Amino acid sequence: MERRSVSQSKERARTLRPMPSNAVITMQSLSRYYEMGDQIVKALDNVSLEFLKNDYAAIMGPSGSGKSTLMNIIGCLDTPTSGTYDLNGQNVADMDDDELARIRNREIGFVFQTFNLLPRLNCLQNVELPLIYAGIDPSERRERAESALTRVGLADRITHRPTELSGGQIQRVAIARALINKPSIILADEPTGNLDTATSHDIMEIFGELSRAGNTIILITHEEDIAHCTSRIIRLRDGKIESDERR
Repeated sequence: MERRSVSQSKERARTLRPMPSNAVITMQSLSRYYEMGDQIVKALDNVSLEFLKNDYAAIMGPSGSGKSTLMNIIGCLDTPTSGTYDLNGQNVADMDDDELARIRNREIGFVFQTFNLLPRLNCLQNVELPLIYAGIDPSERRERAESALTRVGLADRITHRPTELSGGQIQRVAIARALINKPSIILADEPTGNLDTATSHDIMEIFGELSRAGNTIILITHEEDIAHCTSRIIRLRDGKIESDERR
């Protein structure tokens, strides 16, 4: 069988695809291959998934299973080699870098294990940052940032800097920042990896509340107890879906 180069150009079809009314993400026969010398590594291999509004899902699997590749594609940080990816009816798989950046800023909030807050800025200023880049008026920025911090239980900490907060409080600030653009999806990469058990479960409860309020929450974790806080566990192995369990 003839092998197609990963770098082979794709046609840039701009289409809207019909999806169920509550489907936020639809992936069909999605693959991501990398060229390593004369070898092709199948990081994702013919994956089909659908995420609905209010989904609260954990992605698990051993190192090299494809978790990070899948998260990067969902987050519009990478594009598939083949297959389709529709996000709220938009064909993401064939978008160029500028289009990916626009949809990423509008539709997706990111939460990371390392928090990625600026230590010189207080909570309010850290949460406002995405709105500054978007050119939002200062008064609206402050109002939205205060509202986001209130949602995660930090209304009384808005003038504190990260060094004055606990690990759990810092992660709450990161979640508030992810919420600031009112995204439909929140992606979290090992969001409890640096936290103790009790604080980890507090953070997972915040994600659960956000899911019940309408956000789609997708997270990567290696921890079984954290995954079981969600309502859906997707397990990957060798770039394929090993299981997909709704609970």
